[in-house]
Amino acid sequence: MQNVSRPEGSRRSAFAAAFLSFLFPGLGQAYAGRYGRALAFAALPIVLIALLAGVLANEEARRSFLFGFANPSTLLAALAVNVLLLVYRGVAVVDAYRVANAGSAVSEASPRARRRTRLHPLSIVGLVAILLVLGGGHAAAAQYNLLAYEFITALSGDEEGPTATPTRSPSNSPPGSPEPGSSEPGESGATGDPSTAPATPSATATGTPQPQPTEGPAWNGTERLNILLVGGDSRDDAGATGLTDTMIVASIDPTTNRVAMLSLPRDTESVPFPPGSPAAAAYAGGVYPTKINTLWANAANRNDLFPGNSPRQRGANALKSALGELYGLDIKYYVSVNFEGFRSVIQELGGVVIDVQLPVADDKYPTDDGRGSLNLYIPPGIQHMDQNEALAYARARHQSTDFDRSQRQQRVITSLRQQTDLGSLLDIRRLRPLVDAFENTVHTDIPADQFQGLIELASRVDLDRMRSLVFSPPFYQVECLECYSLSPRVDVIRDAVTAALAYDEALEARREALEAEGGVVWVLKGSAVERQARLWADYLAATGMDADVPRSFNQGRADSLTYTETVISVYNGAETTMPETIAVLEEVFGVTVETVADPSIPADVIVITGSDTVALPGTGE
Repeated sequence: MQNVSRPEGSRRSAFAAAFLSFLFPGLGQAYAGRYGRALAFAALPIVLIALLAGVLANEEARRSFLFGFANPSTLLAALAVNVLLLVYRGVAVVDAYRVANAGSAVSEASPRARRRTRLHPLSIVGLVAILLVLGGGHAAAAQYNLLAYEFITALSGDEEGPTATPTRSPSNSPPGSPEPGSSEPGESGATGDPSTAPATPSATATGTPQPQPTEGPAWNGTERLNILLVGGDSRDDAGATGLTDTMIVASIDPTTNRVAMLSLPRDTESVPFPPGSPAAAAYAGGVYPTKINTLWANAANRNDLFPGNSPRQRGANALKSALGELYGLDIKYYVSVNFEGFRSVIQELGGVVIDVQLPVADDKYPTDDGRGSLNLYIPPGIQHMDQNEALAYARARHQSTDFDRSQRQQRVITSLRQQTDLGSLLDIRRLRPLVDAFENTVHTDIPADQFQGLIELASRVDLDRMRSLVFSPPFYQVECLECYSLSPRVDVIRDAVTAALAYDEALEARREALEAEGGVVWVLKGSAVERQARLWADYLAATGMDADVPRSFNQGRADSLTYTETVISVYNGAETTMPETIAVLEEVFGVTVETVADPSIPADVIVITGSDTVALPGTGE
């Protein structure tokens, strides 16, 4: 009778014990009456759950934990933990089955009954089923791990090796002071006809060693981060050989969580290279002589001038160095996407909602095959766009300005960021299609181990306080209407970048007040001075006002072009709701506003420029 020393374990179902330990390790052992074994198996998961609960209870710790899964090393560690948990839980299930089965066997009176209990086929089938379900669950988790790992490593540029980008350090000189490598319109290197401008340097120093790709200092997580966003029209390699249709530098301050978006029109010429770089020595005047949107493609095969282990790396490094010199910034990384990739990503995200502020018309919008054109019209208002509509909204260029086009491209990017839940991208059902969409169409040189910090930073960015600059003529560039090219006012652009990135509490408070008032300001041309109204509208928009030249209102012209003095009219009682806007306008133009009651005018303020209107600050125009 000594074999029946544990009556509490008698006649227990081995299958039930295995199932309980499947639910939580140790439950099956407790069910079988083996409480010591139960505690031993349950201790580890209880400790892990307690630690996880502590992490998730703290918001900062929870964010760090979740964003940690954007790090490839963390994903591999999670995969290893998943395998260990599978083994641990499998052992717990089998052990619970075994001790329950042994207890039932001991309780039987005869060896024959004991043998029958141990070998019951249905019980064994049940155990196998439990182990299969257990393995399937962990296999699904492993699939997610591997897919997330593939997603992150597919985006990173690590497979091509290190790169080096010739960049300039941000200048500490006062605004307006001469900068090394700066160029003014008319300097050597500017071209009149972009179609005949040389895409290769006119002279190359003999014996100059080729730039060697070396690993540059990675972003340390606290310094300002500048990333070049490139949209290319190449359909084979995300812009590796095609024109760069979109060039936006996103500059993020991790201390204030503020971001500035800097856009350069693609027809800009004479963009300077960093002094002392092979490209600056090779090109006349140290500037790129033709349109900046051709630099990527022309640099792709110039390993004598630009570092990189592949055409795409060389093109990206060339563009980063040129724009970095123009803006006075150290551009760390780039992200490029071609049109097909853009459409695929928008499609997988379910479209994008965009507030279309001005109608978009393009009677020559290219068809998908590039062989024809169609008449495109996108009305104003809040609209949900599919992938084709969003691409058309961002690309349309006829019957609009570079300023309008760049603003639309920035709006698409910010709308996608605002509407995309970064955590939802970890959903296995969305991740596989996104990996497929990204893998062959999106490229970057961001190291994979930087993704965690970048996603954390992106989640903190305050898009409501985003600064947006489009370096369009005539304020930032001189336009050649005959040859359709632009030459940058380098010092003016650098001063604008410095001002946009600097945090001045008084200026920021004024900007926020102007944006909060939301006054609609129209600037109308009232004199024969060319592009005067457009220039002032751009300047006022940069201060935070909703300012523009309304083409739908007499094509942006006043009732005559003989005004000498500036006239500012405030309509329909707006003076009571936007005092800051009026104060700034009176300060800038040096005139006193007049009030007008006219319900037919939708604007809050109309500024009519005259021949004696004051010059724009910093330009003399």
